[in-house]
Amino acid sequence: MLTILLVFLVTFAFGAVLGPLVIKMAKKVGARQEILQYVTAHKGKQGTPTMGGLIFILPIITVPLFFASGQASILYVAIGVFFSYALLGFLDDFIKVHTHKNLGLRAYQKALGQLGIAVIVAIYVYTNTDIGTILNTPWGELDLSWGIIPLIIFVFLAMTNSANLTDGLDGLAGWTSFVMLAFLTVILCVSNQSYISEGGSLGLSSEINNLALLGASASGGVLAFLMYNSYPAKIFMGDTGSLALGGLITCLAVFSRETLILPILCIVFVVSAVSVIIQVLHFKRTKRRIFLMAPLHHHFEKKGVNESKIVAIYIIVTILAGVISAMLVI
Repeated sequence: MLTILLVFLVTFAFGAVLGPLVIKMAKKVGARQEILQYVTAHKGKQGTPTMGGLIFILPIITVPLFFASGQASILYVAIGVFFSYALLGFLDDFIKVHTHKNLGLRAYQKALGQLGIAVIVAIYVYTNTDIGTILNTPWGELDLSWGIIPLIIFVFLAMTNSANLTDGLDGLAGWTSFVMLAFLTVILCVSNQSYISEGGSLGLSSEINNLALLGASASGGVLAFLMYNSYPAKIFMGDTGSLALGGLITCLAVFSRETLILPILCIVFVVSAVSVIIQVLHFKRTKRRIFLMAPLHHHFEKKGVNESKIVAIYIIVTILAGVISAMLVI
């Protein structure tokens, strides 16, 4: 537990020191956010530095490697997946910055990138004997056999896009992700203790422990980022950060066989995605909108709810979802 706390603190300190440097660099190279014209409430944020996800991405990639012990192959894969989504998001942000438009990769290019990573992860899980085709449920283990592959592909596509959609207000994606990562870390720690007490193999126990270290590191890194991203934001995480966070949260759940808690733990991500889907489908059918603007947090903003209050409500909802998730797993 002391190692978990130390990893959290070291990553937080690394991110806190890195923050001003990334902001300065973003300003120097002209990495500034272009606000969409129809998001009128955010006109004042035009030109805010972006690609701030680097503030937590660099520490999260490096710090856990210094503290990992024993069998750590799953940790290396998780970090690789995290980096892959960060790289895809960085490419999207870079194109936006270079063209000075809020249009990066084409939709199909971004989707293919996300799909490619998801397929590789799904095959890895299916062939890995420590993860395999088993899902943990409140009623026991469930073996999906080859069905685990399409499920994991769907979950990664859904989660990364949902995290990306939630990144629309200062601190919103950051604070909710921090809560999710904190709860996942606790769940991994408690699950590992239970596994050890039941006489589980030391190899798999070290894998779970290393994933907990990664969760703690991610929590510390994101919290450091929030020093600069909370309202009023000095920098945005961009797709660089949001895609990476969606991928990492999914990795921690999938690699620990807790995939089924994601719809509960990440309920605010789910709501963001579902509100967009409902809006689009309803508009295509009736040419009318259900929400004033989608995702849902923008609807509340249009209703006159203060930005900071919306973020606070989302944080509270995520904490409650985390408590329920922990109760189902622990």
